[in-house]
Amino acid sequence: MAVLEKIRVQMGVFITVIIGLALLSFIIDPNTFQSAVSMFSSKYDVGKMSGKAISYQDYSQRVEHQTNIQQRLSGVSNLDERGVEMVQQTVWQDLTNELILFPAIKKAGIGVGAEELFDLTQGREISPVLQQVPNFFDEVGMFSRTKLIQFVQSIESDPSGLSAIFWQLLESKIIEERLFSKYFALISKSTILNPIELRRSVEEHNVTSDVRFIMMPISFGNDTTISVTNQEIKDYYEKRKSLYEQGAARDIDYVQFTVVPSLLDIERAEADAQRFFEEFSTTKNMRQFLARNSDKVLDPTFYAKGELASISPILEDFAFKANMTDVLPLTREADRFFSARLESVKMIPDSAFVHLILLSASDKQLADSLVGVIKKGGDFETLAAQYSQGGRGERPGELGWITSQMFGGLLDTCLTAPINIPFTHSAQNWLHVLKVTKQTKPHKKVQLAVYEKGAIAGKETFQTYYSQANELVTKSNNKAALFTETARENNWPVFPAMGIVEGAKTVANITNARELSRWAFEAKLGEVSPIITIDNKYFVVATLTGVQEKGFAPLATKRMEIEFDLRREKEVKKIAETLGVQMKGVFDIEELGEITKMPVSRQTGIAFGGFGSRQLDPAFIGAVSGAPQGLILGPVEGSIGAYVFTVDDRQAGAYFTQEDALMQQQQMLGQQQDMIVFALTKAAKVEDNRGRFF
Repeated sequence: MAVLEKIRVQMGVFITVIIGLALLSFIIDPNTFQSAVSMFSSKYDVGKMSGKAISYQDYSQRVEHQTNIQQRLSGVSNLDERGVEMVQQTVWQDLTNELILFPAIKKAGIGVGAEELFDLTQGREISPVLQQVPNFFDEVGMFSRTKLIQFVQSIESDPSGLSAIFWQLLESKIIEERLFSKYFALISKSTILNPIELRRSVEEHNVTSDVRFIMMPISFGNDTTISVTNQEIKDYYEKRKSLYEQGAARDIDYVQFTVVPSLLDIERAEADAQRFFEEFSTTKNMRQFLARNSDKVLDPTFYAKGELASISPILEDFAFKANMTDVLPLTREADRFFSARLESVKMIPDSAFVHLILLSASDKQLADSLVGVIKKGGDFETLAAQYSQGGRGERPGELGWITSQMFGGLLDTCLTAPINIPFTHSAQNWLHVLKVTKQTKPHKKVQLAVYEKGAIAGKETFQTYYSQANELVTKSNNKAALFTETARENNWPVFPAMGIVEGAKTVANITNARELSRWAFEAKLGEVSPIITIDNKYFVVATLTGVQEKGFAPLATKRMEIEFDLRREKEVKKIAETLGVQMKGVFDIEELGEITKMPVSRQTGIAFGGFGSRQLDPAFIGAVSGAPQGLILGPVEGSIGAYVFTVDDRQAGAYFTQEDALMQQQQMLGQQQDMIVFALTKAAKVEDNRGRFF
């Protein structure tokens, strides 16, 4: 709601500004007016791709449309947080395809015609997308063209419209898969490994060297004889500037005031629990009692021995020792008080094999008719293929083995239902026609009624923590130094959170922290936040300690890193010069080891083609692979030191074949495809501002 209110306020301001600009347009240049409108309207764009702005309205409409589709197909009235996020990502990917990838594919002359689409959906070359849809599987789990044709023919006769929606989604995915398949096939055909490259690749893997070498490493300390100038740092930065590209991010320090019940709150919870404990011990209507007086309603689950232990060892111990008349004494665990009674004890199987026809809640007459037909010998599978709106497994109407943990317990009734007797069951705006054909061996399970009262932080407790947070805000006076000083004086731990991206939902160990990350991107360096309330559990006060803008990292932020690299390069060069002097007139690597007081190491099987698989400097491997045998060679400047070596032996094997080389090329082609998508996206200069709104 806070986000919606913020957008509403911002839009009100925006409209006021536009009215003012409209009046000014009579007296200023039209081009200037248009620029002003663009500047203000861009604030309400969720992103940009290939120069095209994606407005908040357009994106929201797409998300709403996709949400409606997901809700209808899944049968749920509201998507959970994960479902909402998945829809938003799907819409963003669809926009990426529409504005970036598909135009590149079209530019390459690639498309999917009507005849080709028919062939992919109903003709000779069925799309792999359809071949992976369980709705079109036969009895043995294989794709069935007959099942596909039956589904296509039934689309127009489906009054719910779900079949048409499902088919439209499938067609869009089929076209998408075909376009990408053609595009990457075109790219793969343009990548050729000619005979010379093929032979070289085989040789680079099969020709191996055995060496002895001395490696003189760089020191861990700071060599005071080595200096780095400002100009060298600047030149190094300019030469490698592309490596310093970065996204926008923020760093903060924060104090988290976690609201926990006070001793007084806990005493109140205990008194409240005692007040209804006697009634809990004697009530005949447990469901109603718990609904009125307990923090938790009656749990319908029947638990086997051992299943309650992870919830509470006390409940586990009580449940399988108690009689129906026993009552667990009021018990405290942390900030909650609870008691328990056995509500029911049954012999129940762990799982059942279930057949399902899924209907809309309004189809009760149809459901009753189907039950009647099945009781008279009607084939469940045939009826499911004709009428079911979902719930298809490997065979129409076959849901398979289910347990009480599946589907949130909605179908637990199947665990106690008679075998092979169809019945109806309502749940979540759907009507189920069910038949159980098999059940595992039943054993003792208990349903436990748990009466619970948890301590809740009262108004006084909230005010105590809020006052502490307010003291930090007030004494900080919007200055980072005072924020740190005040926190230290009161022994409030200050935690850092680095690299927060725009719209982040999690900041350090705080979830649902969108308001905190949003503040971080709106604040100026050194500012202190107001009190940010999160989930009515935390009061957070933060100060902005670092700002990283999108683009290239400034030289100042990379100066120490560059200076370190330059010092290391100079030290390696200095070591190499020392080795070069020491090895003059020396013809034996062991003798050089004595002179340098460095150990002589041995390495076998060094191959140029396999340099990535060894913990050795690539420069050293390259030098070894092209060196003659029997000579002392070097120094070679590596990344961690300088090397002097001699090749003792070289072998030519045959374990790496041309087939291996071709397979390696295919693996590289897969990486190239990912790089092409990345390059196209980067060239489109994508801006993702969704975090400001969602």
